[in-house]
Amino acid sequence: MFVEIKVPAVGESINEVTLAKWIKSDGDLVQQDEVICELESEKATFELTAEKGGQLKIVASENSSLKVGDLVCTIDTDKAMVPSQVDTSPQQKKESIAEMPPRPKKEAINEPAVLKEAYAKNVSSPAAAKLIRESSAMVSNGTGRDGRITKFDVVTAIQNPEQAEKPFSREERRQAMSSLRKTVSRHLVAAKNTTAMLTTFNEVEMKSIMDIRTKYKDLFKEKHNIGLGFMSFFVKAVCFALKEWPAVNAYIDRDEIVYHDFCDISIAVSTPKGLVVPVVRNAESLSFAELEQKIADLASRGRDNKLSLEEMTGGTFTITNGGVFGSLMSTPIINLPQSAILGMHKIEERVVVVAGEMTIRPMMYVAVSYDHRIIDGRESVGFLVRVKELLENPQHLFMGTDPIKSMLQLQP
Repeated sequence: MFVEIKVPAVGESINEVTLAKWIKSDGDLVQQDEVICELESEKATFELTAEKGGQLKIVASENSSLKVGDLVCTIDTDKAMVPSQVDTSPQQKKESIAEMPPRPKKEAINEPAVLKEAYAKNVSSPAAAKLIRESSAMVSNGTGRDGRITKFDVVTAIQNPEQAEKPFSREERRQAMSSLRKTVSRHLVAAKNTTAMLTTFNEVEMKSIMDIRTKYKDLFKEKHNIGLGFMSFFVKAVCFALKEWPAVNAYIDRDEIVYHDFCDISIAVSTPKGLVVPVVRNAESLSFAELEQKIADLASRGRDNKLSLEEMTGGTFTITNGGVFGSLMSTPIINLPQSAILGMHKIEERVVVVAGEMTIRPMMYVAVSYDHRIIDGRESVGFLVRVKELLENPQHLFMGTDPIKSMLQLQP
C-alpha cells in the first residue's frame, strides 16, 4: 500500500513552503515518525516525518515551492523493514559482521566531484571567519558539510597560498528565492510603501555601561551562567522609554490606534537563510540575567532554524544591531505592523566635548525609524533622548528614574 505524504498546514496565512533539504534519499527504507526532509515556510523551518514505515519514493525536488496539500513523497508500506528480521543481540551482530564479505575498494575516478548546492556553501564557520580576518587568507571552496568553509580549509590555504588563488570569472548563476527571503522582501517593500517612515538619530556615550560590564562580567557569568552583553541594557532602556511614550509602542489598525501596556520586544537575528525576528515577551518584567538568557536562547535557535511561528510573531517594538557587522549608521526599516524600530550601531572612540573640554569617549550612533502617521516628531525624539539618558546613566535602569530625584520626590 502506498501512503501519500503531503505538505501539512503550518500556520494561519501560510500557503506556500519551500522544500529546503531531503534528509533521506529516494528508495531508502524509513521508519514511522522518522524525519525525512526539512520544509521552510516564510517564518520558520520545520521537519516532515514519515507517517508510516516503508520504502520512500521522492516526488518533490529540493528548493521547489509547494502549496499546502501538495504531494511531497510516497511510502510503500509493503516494503517496510520487519523488526524480527533485524539482528538485535550483540552476538548476532558480531556473527553478521563476520559473515559479511569485505567491501571492494572503489576505483579511483578522475572526474571532479560535484558538491551539493546548499545555503551553507562557501559560508565560513565562526572559527574560520576569525582566522580569515586575522590572516587575510583566500579560500575559494569549503570542504565542510554542505560546502561550508572550515578552520581546516583556512589553515590549508595559509600553508598553501598558491592553491588558494582563484582566477577571475564572469560566470553567473541563478538561485530560487527561499520562502523566508520572499517574505522578508514583501514585508520590507510593504513597510516602505504603506507607512510614512522617518528616522531620527542621536548618539550615546557607552563608557558607563562598558565600565559596568568590565567590573561585573565575570561575577555575572559565574552567578547566572550567561554573559553580560549590551542588548539587555538596551532592552531595559527601551521598555522604560516605551512606558513614557506609549505611541511608540502602538500600531494602526484601520481607523484605530492599538496601544500596548506591555513590551514584547522583537530582536532581529541574522541567520544563514535570512533575517528572523524572535520576540522577548513581557521584557519589562525580566531581569538582566533573564533577558540575556532569553535573547541568547532565541538567537541560537534562530540560527539553527528551530524557532516556532509563535516565537516570531506579536512583537510591539523591534531592536536591530547592525553594529555587530561594523555598521556606523543606518536607517532601519519598520517591522510591520509595529510603528517603530531602534537601530544600534558600532561603538567607536570619538573626540567629544565634556564639561567644556575635548576628550575621547566610546560612542554609538542610535537611530529610531518610526511611522509619522501615529508618532509625531516630539514623541520620536523624546523617546530616543530618554533611551540615551537611561543608557548613559545605567543606575537609572533599576527603577527607570534618577534615584536621587525619586527619593526627593522630584520626578514629574
